[in-house]
Amino acid sequence: MVVFGGKRVAQLAGLGGNGVGQILAAVAAALLFRLFSGPGPAVLPENEVEDDRDEIAGDSEGGEAPIAGKVFPVTIQWSNITCSLSDKSSKSVRFLLKNVSGEAKPGRLLAIMGPSGSGKTTLLNVLAGQLMASPRLHLSGLLEVNGKARSKKAYKFAYVRQEDLFFSQLTVRETLSLAAELQLPELSSVEDRDEYVNNLLYKLGLVSCADSNVGDAKVRGISGGEKKRLSLACELIASPSVIFADEPTTGLDAFQAEKVMETLRLLAQDGHTVICSIHQPRSSVYGKFDDIVLLTEGALVYAGPARDDPLAYFSRFGYHCPDHVNPAEFLADLISIDYSSADSVYSSQKRIDGLVESFSQQTSAVLYATPLTRRESFKSTRKFSEKAVVKKKGVWWRQFWLLLRRAWMQASRDGPTNKVRSRMSIASAIIFGSVFWRMGRSQTSIQDRMGLLQVAAINTAMAALTKTVGVFPKERAIVDRERAKGSYALGPYLLSKLLAEIPVGAAFPLMFGAVLYPMARLHPTLFKFGQFCGIVTVESFAASAMGLTVGAMVPTPEAAMAVGPSLMTVFIVFGGYYVNAENTPIIFRWIPRISLIRWAFQGLCINEFSGLEFDHQQPFDIQTGEQALERLSFGGSRIRDTVMAQSRILLFWYFTTYRLLERNKPKYQQLEPPSPDQVQPPLQLEPSDTDQAKPNQQLEPPLAQVESTQKLESPPLDQIQPFILEGAK
Repeated sequence: MVVFGGKRVAQLAGLGGNGVGQILAAVAAALLFRLFSGPGPAVLPENEVEDDRDEIAGDSEGGEAPIAGKVFPVTIQWSNITCSLSDKSSKSVRFLLKNVSGEAKPGRLLAIMGPSGSGKTTLLNVLAGQLMASPRLHLSGLLEVNGKARSKKAYKFAYVRQEDLFFSQLTVRETLSLAAELQLPELSSVEDRDEYVNNLLYKLGLVSCADSNVGDAKVRGISGGEKKRLSLACELIASPSVIFADEPTTGLDAFQAEKVMETLRLLAQDGHTVICSIHQPRSSVYGKFDDIVLLTEGALVYAGPARDDPLAYFSRFGYHCPDHVNPAEFLADLISIDYSSADSVYSSQKRIDGLVESFSQQTSAVLYATPLTRRESFKSTRKFSEKAVVKKKGVWWRQFWLLLRRAWMQASRDGPTNKVRSRMSIASAIIFGSVFWRMGRSQTSIQDRMGLLQVAAINTAMAALTKTVGVFPKERAIVDRERAKGSYALGPYLLSKLLAEIPVGAAFPLMFGAVLYPMARLHPTLFKFGQFCGIVTVESFAASAMGLTVGAMVPTPEAAMAVGPSLMTVFIVFGGYYVNAENTPIIFRWIPRISLIRWAFQGLCINEFSGLEFDHQQPFDIQTGEQALERLSFGGSRIRDTVMAQSRILLFWYFTTYRLLERNKPKYQQLEPPSPDQVQPPLQLEPSDTDQAKPNQQLEPPLAQVESTQKLESPPLDQIQPFILEGAK
């Protein structure tokens, strides 16, 4: 069906139904078919509710539909989580997590703490189901939601990553409004949407910066703490039951860090289950935690209430927190390895091994001493009908218009980038115009005209390519996150991006041509000038589409900047000026057919030389422009053919970008059941007969150990005895 469509398009274009023209036309037909075939079945992310028949995990009644704006209590329990990473040869294995267990409850803020490299982010990604898949990775353990095995649609969650990525030219209010329109199609009225956005702005403390641009590295915008709270606001739109935050205080000063953590604490009090990873917080931040999980080298050292329990727990081994010392700093020093000397490494490693071994003998599915309190309902900040159901099957055209509006605001407001591109277009046109100043009709001017047209084609393509490959990889990260939440489909995004960039993208080639054309005194007719500008404009769009493909193919902007110009260099070599098409080796003759430089150069040459006469004295001199075109193997070609070829190349690159983005969806590691030897016996909530402890029995470390508590020296291993948490007696 696609081949037939491609052949038909090729026939309508007058290119026949064979060769590269048929292939590119087939690709164009396939792309148009995919873009305009309608919304089709909606694809929802794994963490979203599909319809009103889905069961909320942990609901004893079952079958209750999730109500928009309502936070459902979710308790997450995990046990024996083990994550290992093998090298490429699979000869050695490094454990990222070792039999980690714990629990997170609704209405409580859980912090995962530990030194760098302890596995905090890995554990957070495992709990959120966001651990990137890899054949070298092995993940096993048990993960339950409200006492049931975690399913793909068990609950809605929000994941706030360390990087705060937004469209920089949108204001805070516009960012939230567009996110609400995309994720909540049931908010049909503008009044409801504005009320909901205003509630979020007040709740997250963003009222003062609501009308400020988000900004980026080029343009100053809101502060780092405000960006972090904006990330939370965007994630809270769908009323998630669980909020994951990966080191939310990274890069913030002490004041902003405390404000962000205060926001998370308030969200927990509203009924959300909040889990965050954090590295050595200040004492006021530590005081906001309800529960903590301490990790070191992937192993669990402590899991339980955060207030006084961990200090009492470690004091029984002789590790006392000095007065007026931040408990977080004390715990970080206690479970970190001191690499200052060989003796300190041995001592600290011995201490950590003893603490890990002691706590591992008490691990169970329920670690915390506080009882589990199930709340039937929590405070809701949104007012909707209880029959409203969260659905994200938005209409294709509605998504398209919303994305088109966002893309236009981003492209038109990007003042610094547009100013730089305008200045570079005018500057390069002045330079080229000065070098090729007012070319005459002599025989030597023929070579000058060809050289000028070649550098004009190269300059236009490289300017559009470098701009796209420098921006799109960052934008792709935002798009991947939004698509993962089911905000919109890929087709509306790509089409809206293409259309929104047409007015802005066309301005720079027009500036270039308007300055260069009269300075070089090219073919002096208004019609020829219009065709010149049209050819370089289409070439600019084709180069930008190629940049999208490169950005979708490589992981980082740096890699895109390396691959894009290298690929363009190949197209320049086969651009029709350096190597004649008739002299190209057979194995490389397909390259000129897909080279946008070659088609642009050919179109510019046909536009310039057609109908032009040159001064001649010798019989072998070139007398007309048609003779010059024959020497370039461009004789008999038409400008319409070159524009059609560039359009097919543009559609080919867009279709390739579509397929790459569709195929390169994030894939996450699946959690496998633990092996029998990994499963640890449950914690006994009462002392056994064989291990009956006296009511007030204390573990007494050696006297010397007590005197040197602040040095964190390790007591003998035989002194570190397993015991029962005070709250679990």
